[in-house]
Amino acid sequence: MRRLQGAVRTYAWGSRTALAQLCGRPSPSAHPEAELWFGAHPADPAMVLDDDGAARSLLTVIHDDPETELGPGKPPRLPFLVKLLAADEPLSLQAHPSRQQAREGFARENLARLPIDSPIRNYRDDNPKPELIVALEPFDALTGFRDPHRTVELLRALDVPALDSYVDMIAGQPDASGLRALFTTWITLPQPAVSALLEHVLAGCMRYVSGTDRRFVAEVRTALELGETYPEDAGVLASLLLNRVRLQPGEALYLDAGNLHAYLHGLGVEVMANSDNVLRGGLTPKHVDVPELLRVLDFRPADMPVLLPERIGDGEATRYRTPAREFAVSRVELGEADSAGLPVAGPSIVLCTSGAASVSCSHADGGAVSLTLEPGAAAWFSAGDRDARTKATAAGTVLFCVSEPAELER
Repeated sequence: MRRLQGAVRTYAWGSRTALAQLCGRPSPSAHPEAELWFGAHPADPAMVLDDDGAARSLLTVIHDDPETELGPGKPPRLPFLVKLLAADEPLSLQAHPSRQQAREGFARENLARLPIDSPIRNYRDDNPKPELIVALEPFDALTGFRDPHRTVELLRALDVPALDSYVDMIAGQPDASGLRALFTTWITLPQPAVSALLEHVLAGCMRYVSGTDRRFVAEVRTALELGETYPEDAGVLASLLLNRVRLQPGEALYLDAGNLHAYLHGLGVEVMANSDNVLRGGLTPKHVDVPELLRVLDFRPADMPVLLPERIGDGEATRYRTPAREFAVSRVELGEADSAGLPVAGPSIVLCTSGAASVSCSHADGGAVSLTLEPGAAAWFSAGDRDARTKATAAGTVLFCVSEPAELER
């Protein structure tokens, strides 16, 4: 077990205060800080800090001795990536491919000799990208297509004649096919038509929020906010088709392949497969590959269930149950001086988000090691580390533990 120093990612939608304050650094920061990466992703690997003060990237540590770090017979690649995510502005509308879609897309773009860093490339690896977001504060998101009947109610409540033909389209076919037809129509409209329609729709949104009907206030206000941030973007129209969700601290969303989503605002822990495959659908100046996006999207309407952690045995740990093959996420919450075993097995990352804790384990050679984690600090557990335990040294301590599901089930 060694300390892991995260890599800060600066994007325009990030926060100048959230990550700085959580990590105890001066606030506001010089630039918007969007994400703090803890993992071995080639784009920005975390640094492993040895006892002698030496620092090497986790990517290098794994590459140099994959059997020790990941376990014998394992692929030489950490399958998951852990992040702290802080959004002050909405992220782009996006979806991620399934395993089969990622393999086919990556091979296709390789055959076309598209450079890995090309701005028009969709597939930068051959892996899927399921992800889990756990709120550390109230966290807002758009995710998955809403029940079409409710969407018809919303669009009609705006009382915009320019929407009538589009409302009829989905009212006449209130299912996945109708959603596909409407979304495809909107995202492929010529820009002048998008601009003209948005002008009418946003005016209707303004009238709606000033009225007495409160059923869709959150959805309509979100459309107005997106329209201000991304003027003349068809993604603003698409936002009216999606579930708007607010997570409270400790609540989570699991996003599988094909789920169209956008994080709007908040601070959370995000865990995903170690992939960089993103199909964008709007709310961005970046490349939007409409045919490939439509190939990947899952248009089946559904309410997005909010996940709560389930208790593991009689201990202090809880786990977010997901079907992901790449990661398992557990949470340990402790009062000051409380002790608990950590639910980690095999290569794992433990991240502290509040309080403080001493974390310890033993090595296969019989030695033992311990270190202290404070908010924003993490520990890397190699495959040979055993008997991981923690003792809180401050009130309100919360640790997130991420391992591979197969290791925990052994």
